[in-house]
Amino acid sequence: MRCSKLYFYKKNLNAMRQLFDLQKIIKLRHELHQNPELSDNEFVTAERVAVFLSHYKSAEIIRGMGGNGIACIFKGKSEGPSVLFRCDMDALPIQEENDLEYRSLNKEVSHKCGHDGHISILAGLADLFSKNPPEKGQVVLLFQPSEENGQGAFRVITDQKFKEIKVDYAFALHNLPGFPQGEIVLKNETFASASKGMIIKLIGKTSHAAEPENGISPAVAMADIIKQLNDLYEKKEQFSDFALITIIHARLGEIAFGTSPGYAEVMATLRTYSNDDMQKLVLEAENIAKENAQSNNLKYEISFTEEFPATENNRDMVKLIEEASKSLGITYSYLENPFRWSEDFAHFTQHFPGALFGLGAGSNHPQLHNPDYDFPDEIIENGVKMFYEIYKQIEKKEI
Repeated sequence: MRCSKLYFYKKNLNAMRQLFDLQKIIKLRHELHQNPELSDNEFVTAERVAVFLSHYKSAEIIRGMGGNGIACIFKGKSEGPSVLFRCDMDALPIQEENDLEYRSLNKEVSHKCGHDGHISILAGLADLFSKNPPEKGQVVLLFQPSEENGQGAFRVITDQKFKEIKVDYAFALHNLPGFPQGEIVLKNETFASASKGMIIKLIGKTSHAAEPENGISPAVAMADIIKQLNDLYEKKEQFSDFALITIIHARLGEIAFGTSPGYAEVMATLRTYSNDDMQKLVLEAENIAKENAQSNNLKYEISFTEEFPATENNRDMVKLIEEASKSLGITYSYLENPFRWSEDFAHFTQHFPGALFGLGAGSNHPQLHNPDYDFPDEIIENGVKMFYEIYKQIEKKEI
Protein backbone atom coordinates (compact mmCIF):
# COMPACT_ATOMS: atom_id res chain seq x y z
CA MET A 1 0.00 0.00 0.00
CA ARG A 2 1.32 3.43 -0.86
CA CYS A 3 0.39 6.80 0.55
CA SER A 4 -2.04 8.26 -1.98
CA LYS A 5 -1.97 11.83 -0.67
CA LEU A 6 1.19 13.91 -0.30
CA TYR A 7 1.60 16.69 2.24
CA PHE A 8 4.18 19.22 1.13
CA TYR A 9 5.11 22.21 3.24
CA LYS A 10 7.77 24.08 1.28
CA LYS A 11 8.40 26.71 3.92
CA ASN A 12 9.21 24.18 6.62
CA LEU A 13 11.37 22.04 4.35
CA ASN A 14 13.40 24.98 3.10
CA ALA A 15 13.93 26.18 6.65
CA MET A 16 15.13 22.73 7.67
CA ARG A 17 17.57 22.55 4.76
CA GLN A 18 19.15 25.79 5.92
CA LEU A 19 19.66 24.36 9.40
CA PHE A 20 22.11 21.62 8.38
CA ASP A 21 24.98 21.67 5.92
CA LEU A 22 24.22 18.89 3.43
CA GLN A 23 27.45 19.28 1.47
CA LYS A 24 29.50 18.98 4.66
CA ILE A 25 27.62 15.80 5.50
CA ILE A 26 28.20 14.32 2.03
CA LYS A 27 31.90 15.09 2.36
CA LEU A 28 31.96 13.22 5.66
CA ARG A 29 30.17 10.26 4.07
CA HIS A 30 32.80 10.01 1.34
CA GLU A 31 35.61 10.12 3.92
CA LEU A 32 33.94 7.35 5.90
CA HIS A 33 33.40 5.29 2.76
CA GLN A 34 37.07 5.61 1.87
CA ASN A 35 38.21 4.36 5.29
CA PRO A 36 35.95 1.41 6.23
CA GLU A 37 36.58 -0.80 9.24
CA LEU A 38 35.20 -4.18 10.26
CA SER A 39 33.16 -4.95 13.38
CA ASP A 40 35.04 -4.37 16.66
CA ASN A 41 37.71 -2.39 14.78
CA GLU A 42 35.95 0.93 14.11
CA PHE A 43 38.76 2.93 15.74
CA VAL A 44 39.44 5.44 12.94
CA THR A 45 35.71 5.68 12.16
CA ALA A 46 34.89 6.49 15.79
CA GLU A 47 37.68 9.06 15.96
CA ARG A 48 36.47 10.72 12.77
CA VAL A 49 32.91 10.87 14.13
CA ALA A 50 34.10 12.23 17.49
CA VAL A 51 36.14 14.98 15.81
CA PHE A 52 33.14 15.92 13.68
CA LEU A 53 30.84 16.10 16.73
CA SER A 54 33.37 18.04 18.83
CA HIS A 55 32.55 21.20 16.87
CA TYR A 56 29.09 21.26 18.46
CA LYS A 57 29.71 22.82 21.85
CA SER A 58 26.11 22.31 23.00
CA ALA A 59 26.47 18.53 22.71
CA GLU A 60 27.60 16.14 25.43
CA ILE A 61 29.78 13.43 23.88
CA ILE A 62 30.38 10.03 25.53
CA ARG A 63 32.99 7.76 23.95
CA GLY A 64 33.84 4.09 24.31
CA MET A 65 30.25 2.92 24.59
CA GLY A 66 29.88 -0.81 24.01
CA GLY A 67 33.34 -0.81 22.46
CA ASN A 68 33.91 1.92 19.88
CA GLY A 69 30.46 3.49 20.23
CA ILE A 70 29.75 7.18 20.70
CA ALA A 71 26.71 8.88 22.21
CA CYS A 72 26.01 12.53 21.37
CA ILE A 73 23.38 14.14 23.60
CA PHE A 74 21.49 17.38 23.06
CA LYS A 75 19.52 18.46 26.12
CA GLY A 76 16.30 20.48 26.00
CA LYS A 77 15.35 23.49 28.09
CA SER A 78 12.73 21.64 30.13
CA GLU A 79 11.71 18.14 31.20
CA GLY A 80 10.40 15.87 28.49
CA PRO A 81 10.93 12.63 26.57
CA SER A 82 14.37 11.22 25.84
CA VAL A 83 14.53 10.04 22.23
CA LEU A 84 17.35 7.89 20.90
CA PHE A 85 18.33 7.74 17.22
CA ARG A 86 20.86 5.08 16.35
CA CYS A 87 23.15 4.35 13.41
CA ASP A 88 25.69 1.58 12.80
CA MET A 89 29.37 2.16 11.98
CA ASP A 90 31.00 -1.09 10.80
CA ALA A 91 31.82 -2.23 7.27
CA LEU A 92 31.99 -5.64 5.56
CA PRO A 93 34.78 -7.97 4.38
CA ILE A 94 34.00 -7.34 0.70
CA GLN A 95 36.34 -6.04 -2.00
CA GLU A 96 34.84 -2.94 -3.60
CA GLU A 97 34.30 -3.00 -7.36
CA ASN A 98 33.15 0.59 -7.79
CA ASP A 99 35.39 3.07 -9.61
CA LEU A 100 34.71 5.99 -7.26
CA GLU A 101 36.94 8.91 -6.35
CA TYR A 102 36.29 7.97 -2.73
CA ARG A 103 36.49 4.19 -3.15
CA SER A 104 37.71 2.10 -0.22
CA LEU A 105 41.42 2.33 0.56
CA ASN A 106 41.29 -0.80 2.71
CA LYS A 107 41.78 -4.07 0.85
CA GLU A 108 38.80 -6.41 1.00
CA VAL A 109 36.90 -4.09 3.36
CA SER A 110 34.12 -1.76 2.20
CA HIS A 111 30.85 -0.11 3.22
CA LYS A 112 28.54 -2.41 1.28
CA CYS A 113 25.62 -2.12 3.71
CA GLY A 114 25.52 1.68 3.72
CA HIS A 115 26.57 2.25 7.31
CA ASP A 116 28.65 5.19 6.08
CA GLY A 117 25.37 6.74 4.94
CA HIS A 118 23.64 5.92 8.22
CA ILE A 119 26.46 7.63 10.15
CA SER A 120 26.17 10.66 7.88
CA ILE A 121 22.43 10.95 8.49
CA LEU A 122 23.03 11.07 12.24
CA ALA A 123 25.86 13.56 11.71
CA GLY A 124 23.41 15.73 9.77
CA LEU A 125 20.94 15.39 12.64
CA ALA A 126 23.67 16.56 15.04
CA ASP A 127 24.26 19.57 12.81
CA LEU A 128 20.53 20.29 12.83
CA PHE A 129 20.07 19.96 16.60
CA SER A 130 23.16 22.06 17.29
CA LYS A 131 21.46 24.97 15.54
CA ASN A 132 17.93 24.17 16.69
CA PRO A 133 18.18 22.46 20.13
CA PRO A 134 15.30 20.36 21.46
CA GLU A 135 12.77 22.27 23.52
CA LYS A 136 11.98 19.39 25.86
CA GLY A 137 13.75 16.34 27.17
CA GLN A 138 16.81 15.24 25.26
CA VAL A 139 17.93 13.73 21.98
CA VAL A 140 20.52 10.93 22.07
CA LEU A 141 22.43 10.20 18.86
CA LEU A 142 24.06 6.78 19.14
CA PHE A 143 26.84 5.82 16.75
CA GLN A 144 26.89 2.07 17.38
CA PRO A 145 29.74 -0.33 16.60
CA SER A 146 29.65 -3.99 15.57
CA GLU A 147 26.21 -4.38 14.03
CA GLU A 148 27.27 -6.87 11.37
CA ASN A 149 28.37 -9.49 13.89
CA GLY A 150 25.32 -8.97 16.10
CA GLN A 151 27.33 -7.84 19.12
CA GLY A 152 27.19 -4.04 19.16
CA ALA A 153 23.66 -3.28 20.34
CA PHE A 154 23.82 -5.80 23.18
CA ARG A 155 27.17 -4.43 24.34
CA VAL A 156 25.85 -0.87 24.30
CA ILE A 157 22.70 -1.70 26.23
CA THR A 158 24.66 -3.54 28.91
CA ASP A 159 27.31 -0.80 29.15
CA GLN A 160 27.04 1.15 32.42
CA LYS A 161 27.63 4.43 30.54
CA PHE A 162 24.53 3.74 28.46
CA LYS A 163 22.47 2.65 31.47
CA GLU A 164 23.06 6.10 32.98
CA ILE A 165 21.38 7.73 29.97
CA LYS A 166 17.64 7.78 30.30
CA VAL A 167 15.98 6.61 27.08
CA ASP A 168 12.23 6.58 26.50
CA TYR A 169 12.01 5.84 22.76
CA ALA A 170 14.43 4.41 20.19
CA PHE A 171 14.48 4.70 16.39
CA ALA A 172 16.75 3.62 13.55
CA LEU A 173 16.60 3.36 9.78
CA HIS A 174 18.19 1.22 7.12
CA ASN A 175 18.61 2.11 3.48
CA LEU A 176 16.76 -0.27 1.15
CA PRO A 177 17.74 -0.90 -2.48
CA GLY A 178 14.74 -2.00 -4.53
CA PHE A 179 12.48 0.75 -3.16
CA PRO A 180 11.94 4.21 -4.70
CA GLN A 181 14.67 6.63 -3.74
CA GLY A 182 13.82 8.50 -0.53
CA GLU A 183 10.62 6.57 0.18
CA ILE A 184 9.88 5.54 3.77
CA VAL A 185 9.23 1.81 4.27
CA LEU A 186 7.20 0.74 7.31
CA LYS A 187 6.14 -2.50 8.97
CA ASN A 188 4.15 -3.14 12.11
CA GLU A 189 5.51 -5.77 14.48
CA THR A 190 8.34 -7.82 12.87
CA PHE A 191 10.44 -5.70 10.49
CA ALA A 192 13.54 -7.95 10.22
CA SER A 193 14.07 -11.63 11.00
CA ALA A 194 15.74 -13.39 13.86
CA SER A 195 18.92 -15.23 12.88
CA LYS A 196 21.68 -17.34 14.43
CA GLY A 197 24.86 -18.91 13.19
CA MET A 198 25.04 -22.58 14.22
CA ILE A 199 28.34 -24.49 14.44
CA ILE A 200 28.26 -28.29 14.73
CA LYS A 201 31.53 -30.10 15.48
CA LEU A 202 31.71 -33.87 15.04
CA ILE A 203 34.63 -35.66 16.68
CA GLY A 204 35.52 -39.21 15.69
CA LYS A 205 38.82 -41.04 15.22
CA THR A 206 41.24 -41.04 12.31
CA SER A 207 42.57 -44.23 10.77
CA HIS A 208 44.51 -45.36 7.75
CA ALA A 209 42.40 -44.85 4.62
CA ALA A 210 43.08 -48.48 3.74
CA GLU A 211 41.53 -49.54 7.07
CA PRO A 212 38.57 -47.19 7.70
CA GLU A 213 37.01 -49.80 9.99
CA ASN A 214 39.71 -49.01 12.55
CA GLY A 215 38.56 -45.40 12.84
CA ILE A 216 35.32 -43.50 13.41
CA SER A 217 34.56 -41.30 10.42
CA PRO A 218 32.05 -38.43 10.69
CA ALA A 219 31.44 -38.44 6.92
CA VAL A 220 28.04 -40.18 6.93
CA ALA A 221 26.78 -38.19 9.93
CA MET A 222 27.90 -34.95 8.30
CA ALA A 223 26.08 -35.76 5.06
CA ASP A 224 22.90 -36.78 6.91
CA ILE A 225 22.99 -33.64 9.08
CA ILE A 226 23.27 -31.40 6.02
CA LYS A 227 20.38 -33.18 4.29
CA GLN A 228 18.14 -33.21 7.34
CA LEU A 229 18.80 -29.54 8.16
CA ASN A 230 17.86 -28.67 4.60
CA ASP A 231 14.70 -30.80 4.88
CA LEU A 232 13.55 -28.84 7.95
CA TYR A 233 12.58 -26.04 5.56
CA GLU A 234 9.89 -28.33 4.13
CA LYS A 235 8.32 -29.05 7.53
CA LYS A 236 6.39 -25.79 7.58
CA GLU A 237 3.65 -27.16 9.84
CA GLN A 238 6.08 -27.03 12.78
CA PHE A 239 6.41 -23.25 12.57
CA SER A 240 3.92 -20.39 12.73
CA ASP A 241 5.63 -18.56 9.86
CA PHE A 242 8.81 -18.37 7.80
CA ALA A 243 11.72 -20.58 8.92
CA LEU A 244 14.91 -21.26 6.97
CA ILE A 245 18.25 -23.01 7.45
CA THR A 246 21.07 -22.20 5.04
CA ILE A 247 24.22 -24.36 5.07
CA ILE A 248 27.07 -21.87 4.71
CA HIS A 249 30.17 -24.02 5.29
CA ALA A 250 31.22 -27.63 5.81
CA ARG A 251 34.60 -29.28 6.41
CA LEU A 252 35.59 -32.93 6.63
CA GLY A 253 39.02 -34.16 7.75
CA GLU A 254 42.23 -33.05 6.08
CA ILE A 255 43.50 -33.32 2.53
CA ALA A 256 45.44 -36.53 3.14
CA PHE A 257 44.59 -39.43 0.84
CA GLY A 258 46.08 -41.95 3.23
CA THR A 259 43.89 -40.93 6.16
CA SER A 260 40.24 -41.56 6.94
CA PRO A 261 38.76 -38.41 8.57
CA GLY A 262 38.18 -38.10 12.29
CA TYR A 263 36.70 -34.62 12.46
CA ALA A 264 34.00 -32.59 10.68
CA GLU A 265 32.25 -29.24 10.99
CA VAL A 266 28.93 -28.04 9.65
CA MET A 267 27.97 -24.37 9.82
CA ALA A 268 24.50 -23.05 9.09
CA THR A 269 22.47 -19.87 9.43
CA LEU A 270 19.02 -20.20 11.00
CA ARG A 271 16.36 -17.58 10.21
CA THR A 272 12.77 -17.05 11.34
CA TYR A 273 10.29 -14.19 11.43
CA SER A 274 9.53 -14.75 15.11
CA ASN A 275 11.62 -15.38 18.21
CA ASP A 276 9.30 -18.25 19.22
CA ASP A 277 9.90 -20.00 15.92
CA MET A 278 13.63 -19.48 16.34
CA GLN A 279 13.50 -21.43 19.60
CA LYS A 280 11.69 -24.28 17.81
CA LEU A 281 14.11 -24.23 14.89
CA VAL A 282 17.14 -24.30 17.20
CA LEU A 283 15.70 -27.27 19.11
CA GLU A 284 14.99 -29.20 15.90
CA ALA A 285 18.46 -28.47 14.50
CA GLU A 286 20.16 -29.48 17.76
CA ASN A 287 18.22 -32.77 17.84
CA ILE A 288 19.30 -33.57 14.28
CA ALA A 289 22.94 -33.00 15.16
CA LYS A 290 22.78 -34.98 18.42
CA GLU A 291 20.92 -37.98 16.98
CA ASN A 292 23.25 -38.32 13.99
CA ALA A 293 26.35 -37.96 16.13
CA GLN A 294 25.18 -40.52 18.66
CA SER A 295 24.06 -43.06 16.06
CA ASN A 296 27.53 -42.86 14.48
CA ASN A 297 29.44 -43.11 17.80
CA LEU A 298 30.71 -39.56 17.49
CA LYS A 299 31.29 -36.93 20.11
CA TYR A 300 29.80 -33.57 19.27
CA GLU A 301 29.82 -29.88 20.18
CA ILE A 302 27.14 -27.35 19.26
CA SER A 303 27.57 -23.61 19.56
CA PHE A 304 25.95 -20.45 18.24
CA THR A 305 27.31 -17.13 17.03
CA GLU A 306 26.07 -13.85 15.52
CA GLU A 307 22.71 -14.09 17.28
CA PHE A 308 20.07 -11.55 16.26
CA PRO A 309 16.57 -11.47 17.77
CA ALA A 310 13.68 -10.50 15.50
CA THR A 311 13.29 -6.73 15.25
CA GLU A 312 9.80 -6.10 16.65
CA ASN A 313 8.37 -2.65 15.95
CA ASN A 314 5.97 -0.92 18.31
CA ARG A 315 2.71 -0.11 16.46
CA ASP A 316 2.34 3.33 18.04
CA MET A 317 5.89 4.23 17.02
CA VAL A 318 5.27 3.03 13.46
CA LYS A 319 2.16 5.20 13.30
CA LEU A 320 4.23 8.13 14.55
CA ILE A 321 6.80 7.56 11.76
CA GLU A 322 3.95 7.50 9.25
CA GLU A 323 2.70 10.83 10.58
CA ALA A 324 6.20 12.30 10.34
CA SER A 325 6.40 11.14 6.73
CA LYS A 326 3.06 12.73 5.93
CA SER A 327 3.98 16.02 7.55
CA LEU A 328 7.15 16.20 5.44
CA GLY A 329 5.45 15.23 2.20
CA ILE A 330 7.60 12.11 1.84
CA THR A 331 5.91 9.06 0.33
CA TYR A 332 5.69 5.90 2.41
CA SER A 333 4.69 2.28 1.95
CA TYR A 334 4.00 -0.71 4.20
CA LEU A 335 5.66 -4.11 3.81
CA GLU A 336 3.54 -7.24 3.58
CA ASN A 337 6.24 -9.49 5.03
CA PRO A 338 9.31 -8.87 7.20
CA PHE A 339 12.77 -8.83 5.67
CA ARG A 340 14.71 -12.08 5.86
CA TRP A 341 17.90 -10.31 6.91
CA SER A 342 18.54 -9.38 10.54
CA GLU A 343 19.42 -6.21 12.45
CA ASP A 344 20.77 -5.96 15.98
CA PHE A 345 18.60 -2.89 16.61
CA ALA A 346 16.25 -5.66 17.78
CA HIS A 347 17.95 -5.41 21.18
CA PHE A 348 16.76 -1.81 21.51
CA THR A 349 13.14 -2.56 20.57
CA GLN A 350 13.16 -5.30 23.22
CA HIS A 351 13.89 -2.65 25.86
CA PHE A 352 12.25 0.56 24.60
CA PRO A 353 9.17 1.48 22.55
CA GLY A 354 10.61 2.10 19.12
CA ALA A 355 10.83 1.08 15.51
CA LEU A 356 13.20 0.38 12.65
CA PHE A 357 12.09 1.73 9.28
CA GLY A 358 13.44 1.69 5.75
CA LEU A 359 14.67 4.49 3.49
CA GLY A 360 14.49 3.66 -0.20
CA ALA A 361 17.86 3.72 -1.98
CA GLY A 362 16.40 3.43 -5.49
CA SER A 363 14.31 0.87 -7.36
CA ASN A 364 17.24 -0.27 -9.52
CA HIS A 365 20.03 0.38 -7.03
CA PRO A 366 22.65 -2.39 -6.46
CA GLN A 367 21.67 -4.59 -3.55
CA LEU A 368 23.13 -4.56 -0.03
CA HIS A 369 26.35 -6.55 0.40
CA ASN A 370 26.99 -6.50 -3.37
CA PRO A 371 30.53 -5.42 -4.37
CA ASP A 372 29.15 -2.63 -6.61
CA TYR A 373 26.83 -1.12 -3.98
CA ASP A 374 27.30 2.48 -2.80
CA PHE A 375 25.03 4.45 -0.48
CA PRO A 376 23.20 7.18 -2.48
CA ASP A 377 23.95 10.68 -1.17
CA GLU A 378 20.58 11.81 -2.49
CA ILE A 379 18.68 10.15 0.39
CA ILE A 380 20.70 11.68 3.24
CA GLU A 381 18.40 14.69 3.41
CA ASN A 382 15.24 12.59 3.79
CA GLY A 383 16.91 10.56 6.55
CA VAL A 384 17.87 13.68 8.53
CA LYS A 385 14.44 15.25 8.08
CA MET A 386 12.61 12.09 9.12
CA PHE A 387 14.56 11.68 12.35
CA TYR A 388 14.10 15.36 13.19
CA GLU A 389 10.38 15.25 12.46
CA ILE A 390 9.96 12.07 14.54
CA TYR A 391 11.38 13.95 17.52
CA LYS A 392 9.06 16.93 16.82
CA GLN A 393 6.06 14.58 16.64
CA ILE A 394 6.96 13.07 20.02
CA GLU A 395 7.57 16.51 21.52
CA LYS A 396 4.24 17.74 20.19
CA LYS A 397 2.26 14.75 21.42
CA GLU A 398 4.17 14.59 24.72
CA ILE A 399 3.73 10.85 24.65
